[in-house]
Amino acid sequence: MKLSHFNFDLPEDLLAEYPADHRDDSKLMVLHRETETIEHKYFRDIVNYFDEGDVMVRNNTKVFPARLIGNKEKTGAKIEVFLLRELNQDQRLWDVLVDPARKIRIGNKLYFGDGEELVAEVIDNTTSRGRTLRFLFDGSYDAFRSKLHEMGQTPLPKYIKRQEEDFDRDRYQTIYAKHEGAVAAPTAGLHFSKHVLKRLEINGVDMADITLHVGLGTFNPVEVEDLSKHKMDSEELIIDDAAVNLVNRAKANKKRVCAIGTTSMRALETSVSSSNTLNTYRGWTHKFIFPPYEFSIADSMVTNFHLPKSTLLMMVSAFAGHDFVKKAYAEAVKKKYRFYSYGDAMLIL
Repeated sequence: MKLSHFNFDLPEDLLAEYPADHRDDSKLMVLHRETETIEHKYFRDIVNYFDEGDVMVRNNTKVFPARLIGNKEKTGAKIEVFLLRELNQDQRLWDVLVDPARKIRIGNKLYFGDGEELVAEVIDNTTSRGRTLRFLFDGSYDAFRSKLHEMGQTPLPKYIKRQEEDFDRDRYQTIYAKHEGAVAAPTAGLHFSKHVLKRLEINGVDMADITLHVGLGTFNPVEVEDLSKHKMDSEELIIDDAAVNLVNRAKANKKRVCAIGTTSMRALETSVSSSNTLNTYRGWTHKFIFPPYEFSIADSMVTNFHLPKSTLLMMVSAFAGHDFVKKAYAEAVKKKYRFYSYGDAMLIL
């Protein structure tokens, strides 16, 4: 399949600038792969599709406030810095993106907050947009991280043109987020409310938590027509014994295993044994899934509605079938489903 197979017309007014009033108020499109039929529900109805012994695999990564607004020394030019990855804890070294990139050179100092509250020095120009910064901070590491939290903003996706609002810190985070390290939310999980989780628990559905720290690479545009030539960025992944045991028991008992989001699905497919069971894992993954692809672990998934030509849409098409997904997306546009991070959800069975 080629990149052009994943293009479609998406009206701009369907990009969700704001989340639904309540997490489980979002719409839910249910795709039945066997019959190629579609149902229109609300997210809270998801509890009706899962029974005792079924397992949902969810990503418990926690988004940290990765966007900093600073000023360049001397000129005072406004510079946006996006923290990507911590390279060295002791030296306060970070991989970052800067915007506008053309104004930043090695040796430049950037100032954040009033005066010299937080200062960083550019020590490497690695790519056309990427940089390495050293933060010049004398206090303890905990004090430094606390300062980043205080000054950082929620890393909302670029398509959201408005400024961060108070509710974003809460809503651009799953209610089960635990391990900090993501610069983008695993958005399929944003729809789960305490009420929905309680109902699933009453139904006997188990939750298997994995941790995949979502990087910006998930959203990098694909720029090659031949999908086999596209390279995903690496992201840190941890799958522990508890998750492995829950998933493999469900599979052995012929129960449903549902991946909550493309990040969970990528995690599962990264660590598969020769007998199609899940293994523990601690390391990095750059798994890129596009059609045709044979899935080994999950037999259902929850996901949001994705942008044209995105790697996320490619994975969903691999799972549900390209033509069926195309039909579902056409219906989503017609019925004004909301797309992208704060948008509505899809359940594929």
